[in-house]
Amino acid sequence: MPIGVVVGLAFEARIANRLGWPVEIGGGTSQGAAHAAQRLANAGATALLSFGIAGALDPSLRPGALLIPFTVISGNQRHTANRALADRLGGTTWHVIVGADAVVPTPQQKVRLREQTGAAALDMESGAVARVAAARNLPFAVLRAICDPAQRTLPPAALIAPDASGSIAIWRVCHSLAIHPRQVPGVMALAFDAARARRALTARINQIARASAPPP
Repeated sequence: MPIGVVVGLAFEARIANRLGWPVEIGGGTSQGAAHAAQRLANAGATALLSFGIAGALDPSLRPGALLIPFTVISGNQRHTANRALADRLGGTTWHVIVGADAVVPTPQQKVRLREQTGAAALDMESGAVARVAAARNLPFAVLRAICDPAQRTLPPAALIAPDASGSIAIWRVCHSLAIHPRQVPGVMALAFDAARARRALTARINQIARASAPPP
């Protein structure tokens, strides 16, 4: 079995599927990501990949920036990504990423987390993937694109949790916007930056797929 890919959201799965590797959706939580990684390991995955978007902690990272971290922080543990697998993804960017158990919505919270960990970014899946990989003695790596910059406060509509399939109910977003219309500019900015992250991920996955394709 090839590399197993863990994502949080449905759109991330659609991008990752282009590789032809098995993909499992964690539903945007660290616990869901752990279950997804376990399912892949139980099915015979030879390595694990945490894939998708991330939030910046380093203010120099802009939306669309690609990270292939060298280190993943999960709780009090630091896990080193597999260099050979990282090279297949385009080569490590030598960042540190932290696996969060909850969304970190404000710039002040992001500053504190960066001071505590030294991490450049955070996401909800990578810590869980690293823990499962360590427990199962599997190599792992991370490929993430920055979606929201460190200076941004996430609007309430952006905090709506996806379901287990990684999809967010549009009606819930619309309801949030109706209650708090002042968040509309923030939601539009986030959507624009998410599109940049999506394009960056798609371009890199297409590169990886071409490099992995057998010669004609």
